[in-house]
Amino acid sequence: MTSYKYSSSSKRGIRLSCAASEAANPLTHLPPLLCFHCPSMGSQADSSLQSIRYHRGSLQLLDQRKLPLDTIYLEIRDAAEGWEAIKEMVVRGAPAIAIAAALSLAVETSKLEGFSGTPNDAASFLKNKLDYLVSSRPTAVNLSDAATKLTEIVMNSAATATNANQVFLAYIEAAEIMLEDDVASNKAIGAYGSSFIQNQQKDTKKLSILTHCNTGSLATAGFGTALGVIRALHADGVLESAYCTETRPFNQGSRLTAFELVHDKIPATLIADSAAAALMKTKNVHAVIVGADRVAANGDTANKIGTYSLALSAKHHGVLFYVAAPLTSVDLSLSSGNEIVIEERSPKELLNTRGGLGEQVAASGINVWNPAFDVTPANLINGIITEKGVITRTGDDVFDIKGFVQKTVSK
Repeated sequence: MTSYKYSSSSKRGIRLSCAASEAANPLTHLPPLLCFHCPSMGSQADSSLQSIRYHRGSLQLLDQRKLPLDTIYLEIRDAAEGWEAIKEMVVRGAPAIAIAAALSLAVETSKLEGFSGTPNDAASFLKNKLDYLVSSRPTAVNLSDAATKLTEIVMNSAATATNANQVFLAYIEAAEIMLEDDVASNKAIGAYGSSFIQNQQKDTKKLSILTHCNTGSLATAGFGTALGVIRALHADGVLESAYCTETRPFNQGSRLTAFELVHDKIPATLIADSAAAALMKTKNVHAVIVGADRVAANGDTANKIGTYSLALSAKHHGVLFYVAAPLTSVDLSLSSGNEIVIEERSPKELLNTRGGLGEQVAASGINVWNPAFDVTPANLINGIITEKGVITRTGDDVFDIKGFVQKTVSK
């Protein structure tokens, strides 16, 4: 992966170009559906919140491990580099992971030369690459959902295509549409969430919201899910304050969420993970809003480790607890959270400072348990905010997520 670093004094970015590959490959010569360039910037912060920069034939991912001190973009040239970037947390957040994976393969596909196979061979090539990309972060259902949808598209294309390039082009266009749709989806989540929460708090003019991990523009293609709701509340003039946890051990809250909140000039306060219960007891917190990496059919939700603790504290203190996620995070094949595979991260994230990147601080020889996620039971969740509306529990205290999905699909 090639890296590009922008110093704090720099006013110029690089403009992504695929002119050389266009000359070599007709797939890159077609007009792209969605292009993100690196234009000249008015300030460093303006560009640093864009985690995914894409132009047909070229993809750059913001190395979020370096934030907030350094803004470095890594150029991703193929699916292998996309897999590595996802696995090593260069890019993180379930929606962003899915988009980055899809686009890394789109870049590789756009530069294929001399592919002599049939349309079916092209479809098999793409399917195998997508299966490989899914293995990078198994808990994030958005990634497997994207792979399934893209595989169906290329298989359908292969059935009617007369050459392999037509299948490759169908894939590239589908991946680009996913990027565009993710931004629109996030903005819809923000709008539904802000309206719903204001209706639930009619007697309160100003709201204080606690969030966990990073669910903003750095975790998505843009705007964010849970942080998108906070952005919408702020835009509506009803946000008193946002609180964000540090989110140990990788510190996505202190490094990333705090960075976004400061950038957007949203009134915000950073707290230690262990201070959340005290915050709910001593401060006027009206709601907790978190994201999701996977939502089971009954509403059980897997999210960043520490989410379950927040839900328990919220329940005890009478604070409303919401999950904000696109419907691509819903996995109806899982009846409950007991079936969600929980990824375990490297022991170094606990043994060393800076989420495993710094000096050792723990005793050598100590055993480590470092799950990346935990599962919050549905009975602790007051609502699931999606791009199609808010799913609430029915009279028997359960979520009818399947019914909600079927209703939205039929409209």
